[in-house]
Amino acid sequence: MKADLHVHSMYSDGSDSIEKVMREAQLNGVTHLSFVDHDTTAGLHEAQRLGKQYGIEVIPGIEISAYDFKRDLKVHILGYNYQPDARHIKQLCDPLLKRRHAHTLWQIEQIRQAGYSLDVTAITEAAKPSKTVYKQHVMQQLTSASFSSAAYQLLYKKLFKGDGPAAGDIEYVDAFDAVRAVVADGGIAVVAHPGQLNSYALIPELVEVGLGGIERNHMDHDEQDVLKVESLANRYELMMTGGTDYHGTFGEAIQVGNITSPIYPLFS
Repeated sequence: MKADLHVHSMYSDGSDSIEKVMREAQLNGVTHLSFVDHDTTAGLHEAQRLGKQYGIEVIPGIEISAYDFKRDLKVHILGYNYQPDARHIKQLCDPLLKRRHAHTLWQIEQIRQAGYSLDVTAITEAAKPSKTVYKQHVMQQLTSASFSSAAYQLLYKKLFKGDGPAAGDIEYVDAFDAVRAVVADGGIAVVAHPGQLNSYALIPELVEVGLGGIERNHMDHDEQDVLKVESLANRYELMMTGGTDYHGTFGEAIQVGNITSPIYPLFS
């Protein structure tokens, strides 16, 4: 078995359709796949239908944009194998998606006022099937440079970071509420890439409200991160997961299945 439990699609901030991701997964020998689009489960039914067509087992997934208010840090919570209706997850995430969409529309207006030409209608159409517009969709209209290029990164920072005209962020949900929502929907809550966001100190506290795992294998994790994850997983009896964090051309260049997850009975 070969599992990539962290991929994104056009249902959030990925550049590729679910079918395109599925084709690449099949070519690379992936047997288990989880689309963890940000704050939405909208692509699940399509993914499961196509999974049967491509012979890949699709694990219900989501990545919730959360916050550690105690330490003033972002933290991403992955949710796996939740019930299909995902009632508690949707109740938590739907307002978050609305805040993100409204904020991106505000960012577009600020960028336009700064002298850049942007077509809101074209950006919104290009974002579909996502009902939420992300910064990546705005950047797609502004430049054809690749995500990892110096030109792309310079423009992104100029617009969205520091004193940029579109700097700022939305209010995220509490990480404890994110874990509780996943658990309430029968799922397994996992802290995503703790090395990327420095989420390690929060993990023991999240265990108390039902945290079930930690993401071990991720492109941003070095050897020390792996050792930290393994230590915490052993101490608190948490499962370890992993994946590519694939975003297509909207993220770092990597192929689906190049980073894989340990397989547990839960995912078989």
